[in-house]
Amino acid sequence: MNPNPRQLKLLQHVHERRSSSVDELAMQLGVTVQTVRRDVQRLSETGLLTRFHGGVRLPNSTIENIAHHQRESLHAEGKRRIAEAVARAVPNDCSLLINIGTTTEAIAKALMQHSGLRVITNNINVASILSRNQNCEVIVAGGVVRPRDHGIVGEATVDFIRQFKVDIALIGISGIETDGSLRDFDYREVKVSQAIISHAREVWLATDVSKFNRAAMVQVAHLSQIDRLFTDAPPPDPFPDLLAHAQVRSDIAM
Repeated sequence: MNPNPRQLKLLQHVHERRSSSVDELAMQLGVTVQTVRRDVQRLSETGLLTRFHGGVRLPNSTIENIAHHQRESLHAEGKRRIAEAVARAVPNDCSLLINIGTTTEAIAKALMQHSGLRVITNNINVASILSRNQNCEVIVAGGVVRPRDHGIVGEATVDFIRQFKVDIALIGISGIETDGSLRDFDYREVKVSQAIISHAREVWLATDVSKFNRAAMVQVAHLSQIDRLFTDAPPPDPFPDLLAHAQVRSDIAM
């Protein structure tokens, strides 16, 4: 299913609030309750939402992410603002490690005017974008290509990343839980992200606010391993205290 613009707004509203009533969604979208019910039915049939009596919530799955093309559309405006904020902070003439994710792909687009960058990535989409910047050198990690999102994973990828030590790692994440753990769905992807974090002098996390309190199965890292956070809205409680305790600099791209 490719959600239409109204359904994307519905999904974004639910992602921001974790759950919503049908009446609230109808009011937010300016449509009838019957229209919302039809949209909710279609979205729940594809696994994007879970219905309950009178409302809808995010699926409980901790083992599988939603499809790449759907993630590209969700929170697109927030990801654009995050990407622009990251690009303003990235200096020319530096080295970067960039991992898998639609937010890091948005960052790649925002880096198109930079010069002197050397980028190592396990994300074919990032490589494709930045290869069009003639003032940027792109190095693509070896490994197994995931057809669903063109991410490169596996032990060969981890071994490849370990050759480098870069100025900045730019990473996305699928979920951040209240214990400060950063989580994702594919353990093979997690191993690569862990190598990326370990082989960078600074680690910058770029994630929209919907990822806070989102569960996923495999722990990637902890907030204490992050130097800088870029997000699109103030994180909910208890994350401000967790970020302050971990001494993470937070940049809110409003």
